Amino acid sequence: MIKKTLAALTGALLLSCLGGTALAQEFPPSKTVTLYVGFPPGGANDIAARIIGKKLSENIGQKIVVDNKPGAGGNIVTGMVANGPADGSVILLGSIGPLSIASYLMKLPYDPVKDLAPLAMGGSFPNVLLVSPDSGIKSLKDLVDRAKKEPGKLTYASTGAGSASHLQGELFNQRAGVDIVHVPYKGGGAAMVDVIGNRVTVYYSALPSAAPQIRSGKLIPLAVTSDTRADIFPDIPTIAESGYPGFDARNWYAFVASSKTPTAILDRWNQEIVKVITDKEVTEALLSHGLTLEPGTREDLAKYIAKESATWGQIVKDRNIKIDN
Repeated sequence: MIKKTLAALTGALLLSCLGGTALAQEFPPSKTVTLYVGFPPGGANDIAARIIGKKLSENIGQKIVVDNKPGAGGNIVTGMVANGPADGSVILLGSIGPLSIASYLMKLPYDPVKDLAPLAMGGSFPNVLLVSPDSGIKSLKDLVDRAKKEPGKLTYASTGAGSASHLQGELFNQRAGVDIVHVPYKGGGAAMVDVIGNRVTVYYSALPSAAPQIRSGKLIPLAVTSDTRADIFPDIPTIAESGYPGFDARNWYAFVASSKTPTAILDRWNQEIVKVITDKEVTEALLSHGLTLEPGTREDLAKYIAKESATWGQIVKDRNIKIDN
């Protein structure tokens, strides 16, 4: 089903570009730029795309439209971009799943390494382990102690099988030597409702999405998955400092385009994106949503994606993670 949907959407995208100058070398592109996002409006990915896209549009003097095309954890739109126009008019703010994880879990109609070209890192943020006040769990140690006393009885929610939150949960299970059972959800909203209701023990949530529930006291944050504390919640400890040194697992977003795009255009997009995310106004806006900015070269991003891919590929193998294709 995923493959058929992807094929249809890819075909539609390609047809929309017929008659265009697919190999045009000019920058900015002569037509409206589409910045795709593989998730619904309102999430951290979408927020980042709109903040960055607005400033990019102002800087390059060309209209940029943010287009949300959710589905299959972002794999559908990633395939569209991989097989889409190569004139610089279509870019994607991709995510860790399609760019570093999905190829280990399913057969994709695109190769994230061969068919996509890195442009620039968009930003990163940790997940946060959340529990209900009704759970009786007050710290990460409490969670581990209970999990060891009751193996296989506690549960953790993720935003879907093969998602970053799923693999982060398996990484923690491995490091802590516990068996907390994975419960996949189709998105963060339903998972948040169930952890508030104490129907699932713990939820690996994107920190920006969890901020309101943390501030209101509806949920207790146990730890963040990054190796440094989050600026917006400096009182929340890291998993690393809570007894698991070296633990560092982040969600991240990166700009990519079709690998068939001329190198000169790819390099120019890098320059323009880095210029935007180092702009003081943009930096402050993204930091307020819990995003850490990591400007760098296209080569930096390629190395980072390769490193992340190797890390999560090993976790998929070690934990024997499988999902339905």
